[in-house]
Amino acid sequence: MNKTLFGALACASTLLLGACQSTAPVSSADFAKPTVNTNFIKAHMQFLASDALEGRAPGTPGLEAASQYIAAEFMKYGVQPAGDRGTFEQRITFRKANLVQESPTFTLEQGDTTIEFTYPKDFITSQSMFETDSAVSAELVFVGHGMVAPDFGIDDYAGLDVDGKIIVRVPGRHASLPNEVGQHLGSSTEIRKNAVDRGAVGMITITTPEYEERRPYARSLNSLHQERMDWVNIAGETSRSSKQIKGTAYLPLHSAQKLFANAPVSLDDIYAQLANKEAPKGFAFAAKATLTKSSTHDDITSPNVVGMVEGSDPVLKDEYVVFSAHHDHLGVRQSVEKDRINNGAMDNATGTATLLETARMFAALPIKPKRSVLFVAVTAEEKGLLGSDYFAKYPTVPAEAMVANVNLDMPLLTFDFSDVIAFGAEHSSMQGYVADAIKKLGITLTPDPWPHMNLFTRSDHYSFVKQGVPSVFLMPGIKTNDKGVDSENILMNFLKTHYHSPTDDMNQPFNWTAAFNFAHVNFNIGYEVANAQARPLWNADSFFGQTFGKTYNQAKAVE
Repeated sequence: MNKTLFGALACASTLLLGACQSTAPVSSADFAKPTVNTNFIKAHMQFLASDALEGRAPGTPGLEAASQYIAAEFMKYGVQPAGDRGTFEQRITFRKANLVQESPTFTLEQGDTTIEFTYPKDFITSQSMFETDSAVSAELVFVGHGMVAPDFGIDDYAGLDVDGKIIVRVPGRHASLPNEVGQHLGSSTEIRKNAVDRGAVGMITITTPEYEERRPYARSLNSLHQERMDWVNIAGETSRSSKQIKGTAYLPLHSAQKLFANAPVSLDDIYAQLANKEAPKGFAFAAKATLTKSSTHDDITSPNVVGMVEGSDPVLKDEYVVFSAHHDHLGVRQSVEKDRINNGAMDNATGTATLLETARMFAALPIKPKRSVLFVAVTAEEKGLLGSDYFAKYPTVPAEAMVANVNLDMPLLTFDFSDVIAFGAEHSSMQGYVADAIKKLGITLTPDPWPHMNLFTRSDHYSFVKQGVPSVFLMPGIKTNDKGVDSENILMNFLKTHYHSPTDDMNQPFNWTAAFNFAHVNFNIGYEVANAQARPLWNADSFFGQTFGKTYNQAKAVE
């Protein structure tokens, strides 16, 4: 451990005793009319995005220091512990799995012909989260995209027997599906679930000309040594993996052609169907595949940090408005470059700092809102929304008592914005709460300007959505009060230049007026929901409300 990191850890630890504070003590006078203090936000960001925390990767001293810091700030504000066993922590066990690079094999039997594919030239595979040595040998069945959506008349498994078989699929989704719905139904989680529910024991995905153009197979080779990570509960279950799927493979174009050499439908015909936005039909192969691999495992722990401001209503205080923001980032880059630390200032020190300031403001209210407010700094977002997924499935409060989630992920505080984007708001009555809250600040609500990016399903709020909680993912918008500023270009430039890069640090040109307004927006939204007579409801026509909503939070359809 280097001296700088040791000092940061010592500072974060002693904050629990009120020493080594990053912000000035807050007097009771400050609490009379709580307002945003951008100096506090800046100080939080300076600590969280410092080199000393070495990019805040889960399981590292840097993220532990960040977690201790957040807990200490909660304690200083008078925010109550709401983690496990009377603490601020919900500590999660994660399994890190790595593939033994010399181990993968793939043998294809087609009649009297046997083909040995070579790793990684002819295929790549992922490590097992459960077994150190994995093997599967089974017949092949092509299942198109592998999607099932009865409400939309889609069943790619219709008429197919995949029990004990290895499925073969093409990536993508049915063109007829609405964008967000298609993103959900075409996610790896849903595709794997469909296969497992029907008894499949393996999965082979083949690339397509479209995918090869967007993400060439050669680029995939850059991730060969990348570890996989998943949470593990007491029963040994994980969030994204299945013990039933013993083998997987991803094939480039030349290997896919060999796989389909004797198939009932040629691969060229399937590619032609995809080019015409048609979904290919499934069929059984006269072929058998054998897949083997070895993996190594290492279990670590990392905490969600959970605090609460208790509500004032004797009944409604047992319901919770949940704010979330991930405090982890990517850690240290494996590179020869001089700057290898992914500081994560914008992603997501800004969101975490806003969460902390919002918590301070709620704690400072002379009269608390009717409902309680929960503040959850989640871990392992960068590993696949793992910390939020665990909390949403195993909350430290009753699941049915979580009435709404407001998620703060990578607010780009680079210009004085005049609008906000609330991804997912249109699916529930949260849209009205957001609109009312921002109206008081003269800010407008802009619909999702980038539907093709599928941001609704790509941040921590989506973990709450899948547990039936009406949720929004809040970001500053694309309009600005600054004349002559090309705000959308600023946003795109960040994504191209600084996103998931060591240059996402405190040297960027932050706009503290934006920080002030964004924190106010979040506070106002939470305050509106926490004081409302009724809890937010899913819209009757929302796919996500129909799929995940509960009897107590679904709006009734108008007959």
